[in-house]
Amino acid sequence: MSVGILAHLLGKQPFRELAAKVGAFDFSYVQLALSKAISDVDVSLGKISPGLASEIGGTFADNQVRIAVLGCYASLIDLEEESYRHNVDRFKEHLRHARQFGAPIVATEVGKPADLSRLPEYWERLDHALEELVEEAERWGVTIGLEAAQGHLIDSPETMAQTLERFPSSCIGVVVDPCNLMNADNFIRQDEVIQTAFDLLGPRIVSAHAKDLRCGANCELIETAAGLGELNYPLFWKLLEQHKPRGFVTLEAVTEAQCVAAARFVRKGRVAAAKPVAQEGI
Repeated sequence: MSVGILAHLLGKQPFRELAAKVGAFDFSYVQLALSKAISDVDVSLGKISPGLASEIGGTFADNQVRIAVLGCYASLIDLEEESYRHNVDRFKEHLRHARQFGAPIVATEVGKPADLSRLPEYWERLDHALEELVEEAERWGVTIGLEAAQGHLIDSPETMAQTLERFPSSCIGVVVDPCNLMNADNFIRQDEVIQTAFDLLGPRIVSAHAKDLRCGANCELIETAAGLGELNYPLFWKLLEQHKPRGFVTLEAVTEAQCVAAARFVRKGRVAAAKPVAQEGI
């Protein structure tokens, strides 16, 4: 089973050096957030071109690494017009050039509300943004990957499902990260939360992240590398293989020193989950 990594976890550096480093770790693919990972190219709004995208994508391919996902971390709910417009236009630019990078998905968390008394306005902003982005994604044949996260407007399987109901386009999918669905109150019910995520979102999942959580001394949740915490990974692997076998799984919250062990943990767990259950008497 293959496994990838968020490219910027290996350090922001020139893209040729980054591609070689990812390949040396034997990762099959990356989620590449251009502005977080690449130091030698201006990738600000308006600067990405088909030529640049092809050169970066080709360099990763030369190192036997695919760009599975472009990360475009930009708030889609900003109430300040100039910032909102910049973020939506930047996401659209990523969608236009994703295929030249070799990436079928452009992903983001949607943004954190700064004023909880104005939630209806934030939801209106998000809907307007997605209307534009869905049109762009359908035009270029690319998938928008939305990721739920604590503190963000979309922060649970339920709020994600409600958003997908409003936008049933096949060009919107889900990046599922079970740890992002957890908080200090629901971690004790993590099996229920994970099961609900797959019940509500399973058909729309396009990618997954793998990190882990452990409870601290004051019952706070602490992120760590996959396999070093208390997440019920056997359940997550089972459901992921049932719904999206051999899908992208990308390491998050790892140091370079943890990469090999975390990748081994993911591969081993996925292989075990993918094994067919033996029939009784055989």
